Amino acid sequence: MKRNPRKLKWTKAYRRNAGKEMTVDSTLQFAMRRNEPVRYDRDLVNKTMAAMKRISEIRARRERVFYKKRMAGKREKELAVARKLVAENEHLLPRLRGSEKKRLAELAAQGEDVALEEELLATRKNKIKAFGGETRKLKVRVDGGVEEIVESFRGEGGADEDEDEDDEDVDMED
Repeated sequence: MKRNPRKLKWTKAYRRNAGKEMTVDSTLQFAMRRNEPVRYDRDLVNKTMAAMKRISEIRARRERVFYKKRMAGKREKELAVARKLVAENEHLLPRLRGSEKKRLAELAAQGEDVALEEELLATRKNKIKAFGGETRKLKVRVDGGVEEIVESFRGEGGADEDEDEDDEDVDMED
């Protein structure tokens, strides 16, 4: 079956056409096939092998730089798409109650860190099951301090923690 190589994503032609591979690079010239056979010479082979190592190092460095330049604006684009999605579907997001808005406005007026308070509010609302054997809770004290509480618990099967912690593992040899 005939296929157009520029439409198959795994081909070099597609990657070059889509701007995913370097097309203009002097190190690519060395990989070209040559039609003139060269007589064997040990020194020439040694020089060629050393040059191949050096060229591969140079090419790897250039490919790394090329990739970083290509991905430079990706984070900003993703954030812009996420902001647009939130703006379009804002009606689906949970709303803050009036008392929460007033409290956040008062904190902002006092100059306190509103982002920290919003995080604390979010952690209190989210009820997430912990599979790692411990849960972390943040407690806000009356004096304004924040206290972190770590609670450990066993899993259902009891295989999360090792009961024989002081026993040493010994290989049995016959």
